[in-house]
Amino acid sequence: MAVNRVPVLKRCRSLGLDPIYLGIDKKSNRELKRANKKMSEYGLQLREKQKAKFIYGVLEKPFRNYYEKAEKMNGQAGENLMVILERRLDNVIFRLGLARTRKEARQIVDHKHVLVNGKCVNIPSYLIKAGDSIEIREKSKSSQRYKDILEVTAGRLVPAWLDADQENLKGVIKELPTREAIDVPVNEMLIVELYSK
Repeated sequence: MAVNRVPVLKRCRSLGLDPIYLGIDKKSNRELKRANKKMSEYGLQLREKQKAKFIYGVLEKPFRNYYEKAEKMNGQAGENLMVILERRLDNVIFRLGLARTRKEARQIVDHKHVLVNGKCVNIPSYLIKAGDSIEIREKSKSSQRYKDILEVTAGRLVPAWLDADQENLKGVIKELPTREAIDVPVNEMLIVELYSK
């Protein structure tokens, strides 16, 4: 499995991104030194795409496939793309507060700790639908790991399109997210412009 091993804070600095969007509450003390270089239009578009890929932990090929899928759907391609990324199972686990970061959520799914509608799913890119119920399997619920996670994620806001029951480590998807409900600092129109060249 291909994994992006770039140091997180360094990558956040280069993309001008706050690490809090990744679930990390560390801050980098270093400043990014760019000698007033004006970025080209292509550079801005590329940076937005890299930002979206980095936040959701998606590599280039699957990201392109998501874009092609978003283009075929009704509505605007950029908004559809963001909704598809938000529907990934690893992202939903992170949003429910059952993982500290999206990387940890991905690992939890990989290790077969997650049940979707009562069935074990170990594919982080699995797209959830409205009405799906997601929970951590019984065997894993008692582990110390989830007690630690809940301590860290207790104050995190759960989006309105999800219904979280953190006591029992489960949640329900009330409806599919809209672009307004997604608090990710990505300008998806620039991604659309980049791919439509």
